[in-house]
Amino acid sequence: MLDTCSKPITGIDAHAHVFSRELKLATARRYTPDYDATLAQYLEHLQTHGLSHGVLVQPSFLGTDNRYLLAALRQAPEQLRGVVVLERDVSRTVLDDMARLGVVGVRLNLMGKALLDFRDAVWRDFFGHLAELDWHVELHRHAEDLPGLIRQLMPFGIKLVIDHFGRPDARLGTDQPGFAELIELGLSGRVWMKVSGIYRLAGTDQQNLEFARASLSLLEQSFGPHRLVWGSDWPHTQHEKNVGFDTVISQLQALQCSAPLKHALLVEAPRSLFRF
Repeated sequence: MLDTCSKPITGIDAHAHVFSRELKLATARRYTPDYDATLAQYLEHLQTHGLSHGVLVQPSFLGTDNRYLLAALRQAPEQLRGVVVLERDVSRTVLDDMARLGVVGVRLNLMGKALLDFRDAVWRDFFGHLAELDWHVELHRHAEDLPGLIRQLMPFGIKLVIDHFGRPDARLGTDQPGFAELIELGLSGRVWMKVSGIYRLAGTDQQNLEFARASLSLLEQSFGPHRLVWGSDWPHTQHEKNVGFDTVISQLQALQCSAPLKHALLVEAPRSLFRF
């Protein structure tokens, strides 16, 4: 067991993954890792960069087999929270067991998939359980499709978290289809945004950073600083060769956040959302 004594929150990384290349991978996947991303490595990154806590998100290539993530939560329960991937017919008993281990949300990674209709009655029980547990639903999809999905999910009364700035295209500016609407939906008070994965925004490094700066200003006005959280996205799958933990820390600094906004991003907002 790792040291799990309660430690003061100096910074929370709201998005990271752990896995081993030896694990059984999902048959339908967009990516196959050829390396391990272990909990020990991750915790060392946190310590090196003055961060105290982290949120582990189930990677899509492991499908709904969350055992590796749950084992990590058991090793550092005070320091970690988890976001899992589930079948919609999962039992309440399984959900309750996961909640006791520190799971606080479910990820719907819809990249490269046919759009779902969450208004269909087959989703009612699933989202009902999540609402009762006060878990959030994390959406990973390109910006143009997010507003419609968000509107479908709002009647369930669950907290919604958007991955990686909403995966806009940095080359198209902040008024591109879906993104401006997404900014407006921030006013609802029910949606959180992960300020993460700047290198996933489809432009050059400079275009991505400039877009991230411009959109962060809009997000702060609409969502408010207490519904924005920062994530490292370690180990930066599909971008490992040119992105590391140092890279994303440098990108965070390059956003030129005010001290209050940075504290909200790293401490106040994630402490509340992930229930540390």
